Amino acid sequence: MSFNFIKYKRNLPKQRNIKTRINDFEDYNNYWSQKDLKEQSSRCMGCGVPFCHQACPLGNFIPDWNNLVSKSNWENALKSLHLTNNFPDFTGRICPAPCEASCVLNINNDPVAIEQIEKEISEKGWGNGWITPEIPVNRTGKKIAVIGSGPTGLTAAQQLNRLGHFVTVFEKDPKIGGLLRFGIPDFKLDKFILERRVDQITKEGVEFIVNAHVGVNINVDDLIKDYDVLLLACGARHPRDLDIPGRDLDGIHFAMEYLTHQNIINDSELDLNQKQISANAKQVVIIGGGDTGSDCLGTAHRQKVKSVFQLELLPKPPKQRTEDNPWPQWPKVFVNSSSQDEGGIRKFSILTKNFIGKNGKVSGLNTVKVNLDNGVFKEIADTEKIIPADLVILAMGFDKPDLGDVVKLLDLKLSQNDHVKTNSNGLTNIDKIFAAGDMVIGQSIVVSAIAEGRKVAESINDYLSNH
Repeated sequence: MSFNFIKYKRNLPKQRNIKTRINDFEDYNNYWSQKDLKEQSSRCMGCGVPFCHQACPLGNFIPDWNNLVSKSNWENALKSLHLTNNFPDFTGRICPAPCEASCVLNINNDPVAIEQIEKEISEKGWGNGWITPEIPVNRTGKKIAVIGSGPTGLTAAQQLNRLGHFVTVFEKDPKIGGLLRFGIPDFKLDKFILERRVDQITKEGVEFIVNAHVGVNINVDDLIKDYDVLLLACGARHPRDLDIPGRDLDGIHFAMEYLTHQNIINDSELDLNQKQISANAKQVVIIGGGDTGSDCLGTAHRQKVKSVFQLELLPKPPKQRTEDNPWPQWPKVFVNSSSQDEGGIRKFSILTKNFIGKNGKVSGLNTVKVNLDNGVFKEIADTEKIIPADLVILAMGFDKPDLGDVVKLLDLKLSQNDHVKTNSNGLTNIDKIFAAGDMVIGQSIVVSAIAEGRKVAESINDYLSNH
């Protein structure tokens, strides 16, 4: 067991200067020096019972590759990381790191900077040419159609292809990646990081077909006839709405609509044949205090917003864990994201009662403070306030997959919360049709999506072995 956590304090790389980074969409973060890398990785205690395993949906061998990094054994650290995680360059940037929340050090100290170490390992791999296409030696002759190219679809496609099956990925958007491409801002995930993985998977033998909307311009019956298995990995992109008076006013948009427009503008290869939703010189209100709301906030800063509020219905979290939120649970504490560090006003316990408009366009929100009492939000008397707004962004998460198109055409059974129902192996009520990812488990995080892709790929391989 290492005791370097006593000698070295947690020390993340310095972020780029705020005044500089809000003028571009480049990565806001920096990297460690070699000295910092060795020191930070050596803080891992190599616990006999590593709770970081329990918290990580992928079961990453975190103490193993921390130890290897501390000894500068980078290539073996990468091999250890890739044993469980296809895309550590994604998770090292946009995962909320439940592993760090469950790090044993987090009981009474600062946890190991696991996410940053993961990112550094991946970049060492790319920089040294250790990450290359893994082309299968033998082919089974089995054909699999994967519908959706988000992290679940990409993971399953890569795993199944490496097992020797022929895999084709159908994506309704003009480029591969799903929310990784169109939902995550470039300052958190530069798209060249996605592109190099797509290039790797393509060279391994996976075929990608874009602008292929199954159930619209791709006949689902033809896919059933032509492929041995269909895997639905379409995500859960149906946004939560706010059904209150004034919702139909112009200037109120869903977060994904807003973020997608900016990502399209940032990509010179994509069609700009649509009007941008811009926060430039506007009074903006973002409803939703989570990661998506934070991404909208960072985007608004870079569009030179005039003023911006971020409203959260829930009360402000405490600075430290409460007794009913012990380690190793996810800590429900107050933190600032990189975007929130850049500016804006955060308000908690705020309910929006209705939108106000002029000439058909939104001009403000009528809000009220609330108390959360036994799970019920109760308005506080005499706290109503109007917040001016030229642009309102709804960032309240997603509640279910889109139920039209392929789901409706196939007449798939749904769970009580309107997600696709599968058995424990990912098989739907229709033979040879599997489903995985957010469309099954609900809105989740990138590391869970990758885990879903690996799990369903194993199930599909077992299914094909018996058919």
